[in-house]
Amino acid sequence: MIKIGCNYLSFKGAEISVEDFIQTCHNLSLDCVDFHQRAFASHETDYLLGLKRQCLDLGLPVGYLGMGGGFAGDEEFQQSKIAEAKGAIDMALVLGAPLVRVFGWSATDTQEREPLFAALARCLREVCEYGAERGVVVALQNHNNRNLAATGPDVLRIRDEVDHTNFSLVVDTGQWRGAHGAFGDMDPDVDIYAYIEQTLPFASYVRCKIYQIASGREEILDYQRIGCLLRAVNYNGCISIVYEGDDEEDRPVSIAKAAAHLRTVFTEEAE
Repeated sequence: MIKIGCNYLSFKGAEISVEDFIQTCHNLSLDCVDFHQRAFASHETDYLLGLKRQCLDLGLPVGYLGMGGGFAGDEEFQQSKIAEAKGAIDMALVLGAPLVRVFGWSATDTQEREPLFAALARCLREVCEYGAERGVVVALQNHNNRNLAATGPDVLRIRDEVDHTNFSLVVDTGQWRGAHGAFGDMDPDVDIYAYIEQTLPFASYVRCKIYQIASGREEILDYQRIGCLLRAVNYNGCISIVYEGDDEEDRPVSIAKAAAHLRTVFTEEAE
């Protein structure tokens, strides 16, 4: 059974604590929660254990912990991001999150892309090794805006080059090159659903972007079509609602609509 939850960044820009976010997800009868590393008031173990206990008491498994930024930069910067990723793995272990979400490598318009794939794979492989020692999976999320992981074929190439059993993918439905994304720069000639289809068989988590849900149905992305793709690969994992709408209503109201919409279109009856 697909589990539908929510990402903390759905409340980005709103004044809400992690504790209130967890309680809100419980009030909305969601199945799980996932966090961003920068959301926490502290990285101390006692604080993280308190959040873990709150999630446990409210029946909300922690799906993943996300870290921001990619590995693009010189050797010193790469090492700093590797250290940050290792820190996120340590936090995930305390929280009980089975995986951490990482980003790839953002290239400038003037950079030659080919050498960057090897550098990214090297960074990710080191992080995967660290995660494997601690039982935490490392999962790369696709992203647009010049990212190396912006298309289905490129994501699969990175997966092949990392070549590590502790590596996985987080598929974000709205962050492909040519998708609506964070910038609204849609390209009608790009088939983002083909990218989703290519990468879903290797995904451990799916982030469902929500842009326009006032009607009760997401108007930008076709989630009935995405539901068919999920069923085709027998996806049985977690779905994370990531609300990036225009706040036409209170966030919890919009997230509740999104959850109801996804529960409907992701069932077999929707076919």
